[in-house]
Amino acid sequence: MTKKRSFKVAFASLVTLSIFMAGFRISTYKAPGISLENYTIEDGFQLKLIASESLLKAPVSLDFDDKGRMWVVEMINYMPNLEGIGEDEPTGKISILEDLNKDGVADHAKVFLDKLVLPRGLAHVYGGLLYVDGPKLWFVEIKNDKPGKKTLVDPVYAEGGNVEHSSNGLMMNVDNWIYNANYNFRYQLRNGKWIKEPTSARGQWGITRDNFGRLYYNNNSVNLQGDYVLPNKIIRNKYFKPTIAENKRLASNRVFPIHQTSVNRGYQEGILDDKGYLVNVTASCGPLVYRGGIFPEAYNQNAFVCVPEANLIKRNVLHFDGLQTTASQAIEGKEFIASTDEGFRPVNLFTGPDGAMYIVDMHRGIIQHKAYISQYLTEQLAAKKLDTLQNAGRILKVTSKTIKPNTVPDLSKASSTQLVALLSHPNGWLRDRSQQLLIQKKDLSVVGQLTKLTRITNSFATAIHALYVLDGLNALSFESLTELINQSKNPETIAHALGLLERFATAPRVAKMKAISTQLLAQNNETIDLYLSMSLSSWLNLSETSFLPILAEIDKKHTSQGIFQEAITSGLSGKEDVYLASMNPGDQLKKNLTLAVTNRQKKEMNPIFVAEKNDVDPRTKGLKLFRSICATCHGADGKGIQDLAPPLKDSEYINGSTKRLAAMILHGVSGPIHVNGKLYQLNNEMPALINNKEISDQDIADIIRFTQNAFAKEGKGITNEDVKKMRDKKPSGNGIFTEKQLLEGDFDK
Repeated sequence: MTKKRSFKVAFASLVTLSIFMAGFRISTYKAPGISLENYTIEDGFQLKLIASESLLKAPVSLDFDDKGRMWVVEMINYMPNLEGIGEDEPTGKISILEDLNKDGVADHAKVFLDKLVLPRGLAHVYGGLLYVDGPKLWFVEIKNDKPGKKTLVDPVYAEGGNVEHSSNGLMMNVDNWIYNANYNFRYQLRNGKWIKEPTSARGQWGITRDNFGRLYYNNNSVNLQGDYVLPNKIIRNKYFKPTIAENKRLASNRVFPIHQTSVNRGYQEGILDDKGYLVNVTASCGPLVYRGGIFPEAYNQNAFVCVPEANLIKRNVLHFDGLQTTASQAIEGKEFIASTDEGFRPVNLFTGPDGAMYIVDMHRGIIQHKAYISQYLTEQLAAKKLDTLQNAGRILKVTSKTIKPNTVPDLSKASSTQLVALLSHPNGWLRDRSQQLLIQKKDLSVVGQLTKLTRITNSFATAIHALYVLDGLNALSFESLTELINQSKNPETIAHALGLLERFATAPRVAKMKAISTQLLAQNNETIDLYLSMSLSSWLNLSETSFLPILAEIDKKHTSQGIFQEAITSGLSGKEDVYLASMNPGDQLKKNLTLAVTNRQKKEMNPIFVAEKNDVDPRTKGLKLFRSICATCHGADGKGIQDLAPPLKDSEYINGSTKRLAAMILHGVSGPIHVNGKLYQLNNEMPALINNKEISDQDIADIIRFTQNAFAKEGKGITNEDVKKMRDKKPSGNGIFTEKQLLEGDFDK
């Protein structure tokens, strides 16, 4: 059962620090008095404020360095007003927060990078910092807490879309690859060069993983999504897109706020219940599979999700049912954290070096971008004066009342032996960072210790961590991997080892690999069978006769499980015809392989192998076009400009027929016009766009979709075909509409 808890953090006194450290002066800091009394949290847990304004503004993400300090991304210019004007100004920052007096609350912040445009993510990797600035992904070396040499990793990383639909996440997975939310590429620094390769597109904002290495994410209207398989294992066939194994909805979208909610589509039926409470998530983001080790056992690998529009955080219990993962509401009708504070905007969750869960609270009134914000929500926010809640921000910390957090070690001073020991620590953050630091150290003296760890089985996946340290040290071989596969009792360790084994495929080793495959099949383990089927591509290129029968046996054993047919199709890339002709596939596999053959003939690839950057979504494009074409006269806020153009808000031309609106945009308007009962004497004609070859039917449809969302009482749709038909609705006379023609015309026929 959950129980309301009162947490009051009173910061009444001025903390004056006159300490000199590393060449900079630490400034005076006065923490504001902030109460958390209107927050509820599950029984057995406590919530503590550990950082707030004026140390930080509009935090959206964070990471911890090897010393355990927080590095926070501050997206200060996100929606600076209800019109979203000025958000492209370079005001973003990445700051280092410290707790110098060791009372558990940050008391000092220093800027590491500033003048950033809408920064969205960061990650401490390879001894430096990976971060986003505008559309670009950068890597910067860290020299005494100051930026050193910068390397441009990807110039189009976050290009396209608005900030809510731009790439973010930057999470190093156990496989030594960096994954993202809302982007179809992953990254790795190898031999001094940055590698960028396709991966499945995942989620919208935030990404996380479980101990095995499967990825989890979500989007605004889906509480939790995830993959049933490890990343990049089931997309080997460029002409086949899996639908069973990846991007699966795992849980209900039901949400249980503790107050009436102001959300973007609150006027639509079913969005709010009869009490005005949100029914399903509309802005879920920032998921975290908790791996910190200081919550009770029942909370281990639970998936927590931010729901900022309803001022709460959900807890989903993950269920690993064979090869599928599902999730359920932890406590029916109640959330892990909920608040009546409408400024509480949790947008990201992280596990810290101490095992606690850290909440990034953007703490602001407006949490919806201008491209998507409805007139309904705009009015609600203005009425509550939530648009005035700016330049705030908080970091909250969740701990158990019965289990103490870990003492935070300084990993920058840890020896290789100490780091190897931490691969067995209950805290996943320590395991993850130790893995990467061991790779960076390049200390081959610990290879023997690591090899021993690959044989153990525990709930912390220590063997998998050790395996990928050896991989990063280039200390794996065909012999060591086959020995591990033969000796390991853990199917998940074997699954990873099979994937790593494939790079050692050579003709002299075919017989040995065939024997290993036969031995593994005899274990009748679903996990092993699945990953074996996805790890034979390189071996098939050496000997079809040895390995096609292995795949056929797996198909026959698991013919009713579609995930196996997708896995086999992935592994058979380029050999679909051979298999179809010789192996008598089951119905589903035959269907998959035939589709792959057809796609190959038509040169239709899985989109992840085609897309180089994110597309601009229609409403964001509509917003940009509106501002460049329409706002000069109608105003960025749509309220009109004296003697230039009437307002769009409450205009019958916005609330009326969208086809008539398209005709107006195409052919223009002249003369006096009444809007909402008021006469406007126009000094200039509204220009026609019909002869502007740079403006397409799609562009006009996007403009209308934006105006319907932003200014109409109830938005209506329009198609490109509708716009095209309006090109023929040229008015008589000089070809520009008058008010009389607009009112009398029949545009919907």
